[in-house]
Amino acid sequence: MRSKLFVPGARPELFDKAMASPADALSFDLEDSVPESGKQAAREQVADFLARTDISASGKLVIVRTNGTDSPHFSADLAAMAVPGVWLLNIPKIESVAQVHDVAAALEQAEAANGISRPIGLLINIETPRGLRLAAELAAAHPRVAGLQLGLGDLFAPNGIARDPANVHATLLAVKMAAAEAGVFACDGAWPDVADADGFRIEAEMAQKLGFIGKSCIHPRQVALANAIFSVPEALVDEARRIVAAAHQASDQGRGAFLFEGRMIDLPFLRRAEAILAGTSQAHA
Repeated sequence: MRSKLFVPGARPELFDKAMASPADALSFDLEDSVPESGKQAAREQVADFLARTDISASGKLVIVRTNGTDSPHFSADLAAMAVPGVWLLNIPKIESVAQVHDVAAALEQAEAANGISRPIGLLINIETPRGLRLAAELAAAHPRVAGLQLGLGDLFAPNGIARDPANVHATLLAVKMAAAEAGVFACDGAWPDVADADGFRIEAEMAQKLGFIGKSCIHPRQVALANAIFSVPEALVDEARRIVAAAHQASDQGRGAFLFEGRMIDLPFLRRAEAILAGTSQAHA
């Protein structure tokens, strides 16, 4: 999921265009981009679009961002979006393990009511100070949690925190380590200035170096940047293949750690090489 393109639920004229884009994932938004008066209509429009038979066959990872758990629209969002075409529900402003459990239980009921046999995962937004402090607990709260997504706008702006590289790096690292502790992925949030490609690139490259799988995009023009930054270079894939092959040879010789092209390779480096190959095979599946 190198790129995750937000699609406003209130803009059905954009749905097919988004589906035709090179984005790896589409996140249909029922929250911030939809005015209060348009919540029901947006929900119905997204549900109708996702019911199309060609959506599941598109190869896109389909995500829906619901309204918050304290919203009067949340239950209706869950009931409408527990459908076969949806892989993840993106839940905003989660701040407690109890919230995660409540969402998972409600989602299970919605799936049962709709006859859904494949469990839908949860992508938990980290966008409040409490959520950031408890990020590792939230990531490990339930087997349905597939990943954490950082929301810097909501986290920084209300608290007077400048969105400079030092602050962004510190927060990205905290979220990545929380995700790593729970064994789930971390996805970067959106860069708000569509015209500022350099700003998008700086944050995306920072996230990529910290092990994030991709970045959210609020406009199609950002997708190509995200795809390029989060694609694994072929040289790195080739090196990973050689490391794994060398590890097999070393294992046959009864050795754990071994020298590879002048570098010492032990289990953490081997696991990284295996993860690169696994991610590459999934991207081309």
